[in-house]
Amino acid sequence: MQYWISKALAVSVMVSLTGCSVFTDEAHHKRNYRANEPVKAPAGLAQPTQDPTYKMDVAQYDNNPEAKNYRPPAQVITIAQGTWVEEGDKLARVYFDKNDGIEDLDTFIWDSIKAVLAEKNTSVEKADKATNSIETGWYTIIKPEDGWFWESEKEVSQQRFLFTIEEKSHQRTASLTSKLVDYKSGSQQLTPLLQQQLEVRALNQIIAEFDYRYRQLEVEMRKQQGIISLEMGFDNKGNAALVTEQEYSMVFDRFSGFLERLSFTIVEIDQERGLITADYKKPESSVWDSIWGEEVAELPIEDGQYQILVSRTNDGGTSLTWMDSQGATLEPGTMNDLQQALENALRQRGINI
Repeated sequence: MQYWISKALAVSVMVSLTGCSVFTDEAHHKRNYRANEPVKAPAGLAQPTQDPTYKMDVAQYDNNPEAKNYRPPAQVITIAQGTWVEEGDKLARVYFDKNDGIEDLDTFIWDSIKAVLAEKNTSVEKADKATNSIETGWYTIIKPEDGWFWESEKEVSQQRFLFTIEEKSHQRTASLTSKLVDYKSGSQQLTPLLQQQLEVRALNQIIAEFDYRYRQLEVEMRKQQGIISLEMGFDNKGNAALVTEQEYSMVFDRFSGFLERLSFTIVEIDQERGLITADYKKPESSVWDSIWGEEVAELPIEDGQYQILVSRTNDGGTSLTWMDSQGATLEPGTMNDLQQALENALRQRGINI
């Protein structure tokens, strides 16, 4: 598969959307106005009478015929799966949700930044994992051949950026912020609007790389994964549990993403204990959902918080022990109904864990 085709298409769409420009406003160009000279009476005749109330002086415009570039503020383009922005955010910032198959969201974003910098042939001036920040060397956001046709002859500016990653405590969401730290150009003065456009465009390049890398990961996942089979059984302590033959690491890494597709909100993931804490709220279906076949499966449990303990079984498989918010194991009857509902969701929607 030629990944570069999809990547190039994604980048071209982002450039088009981010750089949506308004053609030069020439409403005040002097060639669009014709100021008539005052009437000159022939010799021997009096000037026409003019009421001073309505007398208007001919305006003088100091116009610059050079075309000026007027652009709106740039927009963060959330083309990658699981990306979103906060409405009204004044920063060049995007949020990433942890998609299926991503083991470490922070590292995945970090690697996407480095890949873009490598593509730009620039260096990493400072990289601090403690603060999750990368300060770049000099590189050009808009190259001459990438510029708009009326800018192609202008000198290209260079910039340096600071990218900062902030990960939520539950490690399911992280934000990436782009900040311009240095700028140089022989002709173009830096303005607040230009700074905003450069920061957003630099951020959009990272989003495009994230999207490209995740699409590659999805292809590999499809090659390796099959639809998981959940059966009723017991964990190593004898509690009623859902059991699968798949190994622990594969199930634990992906089960939280599966839960989110079934109206759960992940509250906390304790990797050391193998414990996932999540809030469940029954989905609200609509007529349109049923028409398009997008109804979310309703599970046979009450709204509230649940704990799912993911453990290794003695035979090398994995058990899923469901508990309420107090840590009490769900009744075997409830577990049996839950197993059937989860199996149906897996089959009907073709969800891979």
